[in-house]
Amino acid sequence: MLPRPAIPALKLLFVLLLALAPTVRGSLRIPANTAYLDPLSDEVQFSRSGLDHWNDHSIKVLWFGELLKTGNLECAVEVRLPEGVESKLRLSVAGATSETTVTGSTSGPVLAKFPAVAITQAGYQRFTLESLNPANRPAGTIQALLLDGAAAADARFNLKSRKNAASVHLSYPVPDGLKVEAFYCEVTALEDPLWTYYMACGWHRGYFGMQVNGPTERRIIFSVWDSGGEGVDRAKVGQDDRVTLVAKGAGVFSGDFGNEGTGGHSHLVYPWKTGTKQRFVMTARSVDATHTIYSGYYFHPDQGKWVLISSWRAPKEGGYPHGLYSFSENFGGDNGHLRRKALFGNQWIRDTSGKWTELTTARFSHDVTGRADRFDRFMGVEDGQFFLSHGGFVPGFTQAGEKFTRPANEKAPTDLVLPPLPQ
Repeated sequence: MLPRPAIPALKLLFVLLLALAPTVRGSLRIPANTAYLDPLSDEVQFSRSGLDHWNDHSIKVLWFGELLKTGNLECAVEVRLPEGVESKLRLSVAGATSETTVTGSTSGPVLAKFPAVAITQAGYQRFTLESLNPANRPAGTIQALLLDGAAAADARFNLKSRKNAASVHLSYPVPDGLKVEAFYCEVTALEDPLWTYYMACGWHRGYFGMQVNGPTERRIIFSVWDSGGEGVDRAKVGQDDRVTLVAKGAGVFSGDFGNEGTGGHSHLVYPWKTGTKQRFVMTARSVDATHTIYSGYYFHPDQGKWVLISSWRAPKEGGYPHGLYSFSENFGGDNGHLRRKALFGNQWIRDTSGKWTELTTARFSHDVTGRADRFDRFMGVEDGQFFLSHGGFVPGFTQAGEKFTRPANEKAPTDLVLPPLPQ
C-alpha cells in the first residue's frame, strides 16, 4: 500500500483553526453599523467595527430586511467581548423570541446563536436585539447579524452605513415653450418623523417646502442656487455668480448654504400641522436678459393670507423656471427606518399671459440609495392627489420613470393676493 502523503504543517493548522472557530455558515452578513436604535441615543456609538457603548439596555438594536423566500431562517449575532465576560441577548423576528448567553474569547468575536425561525411569508422583517445584562454592563461590541437557511436566499438588506431612506421625487411635464411665471402646489404631510423635508415647489434654480427640524421645531424653507459650478463652499463663489436677497418676510431668517451646491437660504420657523394642507407658490420675474427674481410665498394658516418667505435675484439667468418637481427627503439617517408619506396635489402653473394650466401628470424618480440599497420607496394617487412614500420598510415599489395621472379638479388658485416686492 502506498504511503499517505503528509499534510503540510500550515494546512494542518488552518484545518484545526476552522474546527475550533465558532462558525455559522452566514450566507448573509449584515453589519451592525447599518442598524437603527429605538429610541435614538447619542451614547451608543457606530463605527466600521460595529456598535459599541451599548450600556443603556432600554435601547433596542433594529435591523430591517426584505426576505424574498420562505423556509427556515438561522440567526446569529457576532459579538466581541473581553475574555471570560458574559453577555445575555434576546432576538425577536417573525413573531418568535429567543435568548442566549455568550462568553468572550481571546481568539476573536463569538457567535450568539439563536434557534431557527420559520418564515412562512415573504416580505419585510424586523430583527430586534435586546440586552438582558445587568444595568450599565456593556453588552459587548455588536459586529453583525448573520443569517442563513432557505429564507436568507436573495434577501435584501441595506449593507451600507448610510441609513437614510431613499429620497423620492415627482417631476411634472410642462408644455414646450411655456414661460412659467408661477408654480403652485399643495402638500399634506401624513407622517412626520424628525429630519423630513417635504418639498412642494422645485425648479432648476431652487426649492420650496416644509421641514421637521427638531422635536419642537418646524420650518418653511425657500432656497435659490448660485450660478457657477461650486458645490460646497460659498466663500469660493464670486459676486457675479451669487444670488442676492431682494426681500424677506417678517420673522424670516436668511443666509448662505453649501455642500449641495451653494446659494441663498431662508426659512420661517412655524409649527405647520401634520394632516393639514399647506399651500405654496413660487414666482419668477425676468428682470433683464441675465437676471431673474425668484420669490417664495406661503399661505399662513394663522394669518389667513399669503406671506413672503423670501425673494432672490439670480444672475446669469434671465429666463423662466423649468424642470418643475417635488420631493420628499430624509436628511438625517439615524431614523431612516421610519416612514415618510405626504400628499402632493392641485399643481398649477401660470404663464406670462396670465393663463393657468393644471399639472395632472407626474413621473417618479429616486436617488442613488433607491437603486439597490432601499426598495421601500414608491408613489401613487390617493384622494385625488399624488403621494410619495419612502422608508418604514413597508410593501410598495415604483419603477423609476413610471408616470401617474391624478384627476383634474379644474379649480385654479386665483385667490393669490401676494404682498408686493420692492421695485
